[in-house]
Amino acid sequence: MQRRKFINNSLLTTAAVVGFPTIVPASVFGKNAPSNKINIGQIGCGRIARDHDIRDTIRYDQSRYVAVCDLDSKRAADAKVLVDKFYKEKTGKEKYMDTKIYDDYREMLLNKDIDAVVISTPDHWHSQPAMEAALAGKDIYLQKPTSLTVREGQQLRDAVQKTGAILQVGTQQRAMPQFRVAAELVRNGRIGKIHTVKIGLPGDPSGPDAPAMPVPKNLNFDMWLGSTPEVPYTEIGVHPQNDYSRPGWLRLRSYGAGMITGWGQHHYDSAAWGMDTELTGPKSVEALAEFPKSGLWNVHGDFFVKHEYDNGITVYTSGGYTNGIRYEGTDGWIFVSRGAYQASASDPVDQEKSSKALNASDPKILESVIGENEIHLEKIDDQHGNWLDCIKTRKAPISPIEKGHKACVTCLISDIAMQFDRKLEWDNEKEMFINDDEANAMLHRDQRKPYGTDYVKV
Repeated sequence: MQRRKFINNSLLTTAAVVGFPTIVPASVFGKNAPSNKINIGQIGCGRIARDHDIRDTIRYDQSRYVAVCDLDSKRAADAKVLVDKFYKEKTGKEKYMDTKIYDDYREMLLNKDIDAVVISTPDHWHSQPAMEAALAGKDIYLQKPTSLTVREGQQLRDAVQKTGAILQVGTQQRAMPQFRVAAELVRNGRIGKIHTVKIGLPGDPSGPDAPAMPVPKNLNFDMWLGSTPEVPYTEIGVHPQNDYSRPGWLRLRSYGAGMITGWGQHHYDSAAWGMDTELTGPKSVEALAEFPKSGLWNVHGDFFVKHEYDNGITVYTSGGYTNGIRYEGTDGWIFVSRGAYQASASDPVDQEKSSKALNASDPKILESVIGENEIHLEKIDDQHGNWLDCIKTRKAPISPIEKGHKACVTCLISDIAMQFDRKLEWDNEKEMFINDDEANAMLHRDQRKPYGTDYVKV
């Protein structure tokens, strides 16, 4: 307790940067002040943080990483080394940055010198810290999926709207030009009236049985579990202790829903961009899926999902399609994918099948120029850079919570539909299944006190 009190008191009196008399929050300065940096704290220091979020945020001159936080002290220490080394190499100064380490993000949020946080935690730890960050006056970059359940997403959306925080969802396909080009061509009728969308999305494999193991001394496992049920520790159910390869929690339903939410939010968000359904969603969902019959991992494997929309479009999603999005209209089709892009070296991307980033039934479709009076979608160069720009301008980012929540809801109701052998009707306004109490019961999960969005005071 003495250490905790000392930390809390020192947040207001100590500097986190050697060589600076204090970390002055950006909000203190005028827009054009020479020291107008955005002081950033990193919450979650695993694979995606190291390979993607830290790397793609720290490179901007307007950002300044000043703190890192992880429930695994080894990962937090590694992140400090990563940040300190970056600034040393950038400035040529040995002690330019002495990044502060936190083992509890709630202590980080008490630091009024921090302007914004990047949240790169496991899926079950997305909504709660994002809510609390918004209520603490921080702006937020949040990895997808935005929530573990539909109700969590609603609670997060409401907190962000109440506070006016700038929250950018990490659906970075919006910054990839091929996804914008494909959406613009579709929105402007280059393939006629769109009637079908086919989304390729892989499933996950089953895994081995995993006996209980002693909890590593460097890991606060109880807090890592958070709002989810208490279970014995096993390494392949959390994250690797000796490297930053793909973690096992991604394949456990307690912490996410597998690829339908993992990559699904990317593709459903991009597809909605082209279908002009970003702030709505499907009117029905039905699904088939295989689930492991043995082993620790229990998210879906092979699957097929069908969504119907009020505008007459039907969306099919399956691992049987090439990873990407295929828009089909009365006059042709357009296919778009990430190509060879990987957010992390351990992403399960089939490089050969995904190498073609943009294709069409007729090459002339891709050569079409969008006219001055036609629909032009927002163009950005980078998701993290757009977030930083919006922190300063206070304009809405390209992936705000409202759009991120709707894309996530599409993922979550797809996962729910996998549990039922029937078509589910969905009310987009009320965000509830129609006349289906059994399915509606799955829009929320019980939360283990004291953790969970239900216990955040808004």
